[in-house]
Amino acid sequence: MRKGMILQHEMQGLVLDGGGDTMMKSIIFHVTTAACLGSSSSDTGKGQSKLSSNKVTHGFHLVEGRSGHDMEDYHVAEYRYENDHELGLFAIYDGHLGDSVANYLKANLFNNILKEPLFWSDPEEAIKNAYSSTNKYILENSKQLGPGGSTAVTAIVVDGKDMWIANIGDSRAVVCERGTANQLTVDHEPHTTNERKRIEKQGGFVSTFPGDVPRVNGQLAVARAFGDQSLKAHLSSEPDIKHIQINSNVEFVILASDGLWKVMKNQEAVNLVKSTKDPQTAAKRLTSEALDRMSKDDISCIVIRFRC
Repeated sequence: MRKGMILQHEMQGLVLDGGGDTMMKSIIFHVTTAACLGSSSSDTGKGQSKLSSNKVTHGFHLVEGRSGHDMEDYHVAEYRYENDHELGLFAIYDGHLGDSVANYLKANLFNNILKEPLFWSDPEEAIKNAYSSTNKYILENSKQLGPGGSTAVTAIVVDGKDMWIANIGDSRAVVCERGTANQLTVDHEPHTTNERKRIEKQGGFVSTFPGDVPRVNGQLAVARAFGDQSLKAHLSSEPDIKHIQINSNVEFVILASDGLWKVMKNQEAVNLVKSTKDPQTAAKRLTSEALDRMSKDDISCIVIRFRC
């Protein structure tokens, strides 16, 4: 991810343009494991739910950007059986200034959410609490995890019937309902009225110098993120959360990093996926189209289809 993060000592013009029964309780079965691309240039795969009567299938495709540094995106796409429910867990973590924070989120954020005592009674509060406690740990361990950070978009599908979407930063979730795109997440950009007010109230500022993209303290092109020790006083890790009931109108959801959304409108992405039933092929189509449109950022896509 290139989020426009500029280290203070690099402010001379470098701009980086801006994720038996007991044994069954927590076993991961038919898993497409969370992955980072590392040195490879692309990663792809697919999977499906096994127990829910409402079938869920997914496919993912990730490609490394063309900006000359290692891939910083991680994803999660897996199914778990917890508390007599089948959970589909999906996420894109889009790292900046290295991949350590995104890697930590891949390994820990969903576990932290599911450990929350309120998860089954109040999922929204549980997700908020887990985002907060996870960020607190990342900041307290910045010596080990480094100075960087990560955006996140997460989706939890419960029994193929309910979906909880959360995000911080500019990784996005878009649902297709009866052929129409509907954005489920909020792009947390520093120049928007609410974010700018919060940043300034906390003693920070928003500037387009250097470059032409609004940044927190002239450094980071998103107003909410995990990590970023040097900006912790001015960033938020509180997610926007939306609950969706998966009915017959809901066809699929796209989760993607901003490497896609910088060059493609929501409806354009939905139109590309609509005619492609296989979600892995659909995810590949999205990344290929973004490359054709000259996206230089890392591009990570997950397509989740319902009742296929």
